[in-house]
Amino acid sequence: MNDPKYNAVIADDHAIVRSGLKDALEKPGLIEPDGIRVLSEAGDGLSAIAEVRKHRPSLLLLDVAMPMAGGVEVLIETRRWSKETRVVVLTGISAVGLISDLVDAGVDGLFSKASDNTEFYTRLPGILRGQRHISEYFLNILEETPKPPVLTDRERQTLNMILSGRSNKEIAEGLGISVKTVDKHRTSLMQKLNVHSVPQLISRALKEGLIDPSKEL
Repeated sequence: MNDPKYNAVIADDHAIVRSGLKDALEKPGLIEPDGIRVLSEAGDGLSAIAEVRKHRPSLLLLDVAMPMAGGVEVLIETRRWSKETRVVVLTGISAVGLISDLVDAGVDGLFSKASDNTEFYTRLPGILRGQRHISEYFLNILEETPKPPVLTDRERQTLNMILSGRSNKEIAEGLGISVKTVDKHRTSLMQKLNVHSVPQLISRALKEGLIDPSKEL
């Protein structure tokens, strides 16, 4: 048997998922005639970035709901350190905000963990050779669901600090702005997301993928 033409890093916070993906990638004939050699695995976002920097793999197989760094952040860092790496996301999350961010960031492949593996096995060889594929499951979500409101960087920072239980004074000190400005950002968030309380804000932000559900609030 010849040496595999392609290699990969697998990033998922569940060991059993990584094991199953490794077996599938390395099995000769399932995806590639000689298989795809798995160089390393990562259980969190920061480790995924480190492994990409170290190996510069042909493929990064990525989950988005991992500790330490979210999927979009890992994708952006992968583009920075290893431009030739093809990034394929396998996720069980269907929040339109997150899906939009991944597509806008230039993900090469996007598949649902809830779907049959056949689509993934069939499309991956083309992705490795430069094609792009977004599963119809996600295309339908993007088409049928209005995109979430666009938040400024400051509004996103304020949102995450509100969700972590910080008061306006604490947020002001953390961001180096006035309490009045924090109150302005809070009001803007409530208006953009059409909510009237912090519990509604949390629910809407999670639903729209505006915050990473893998991070502690």
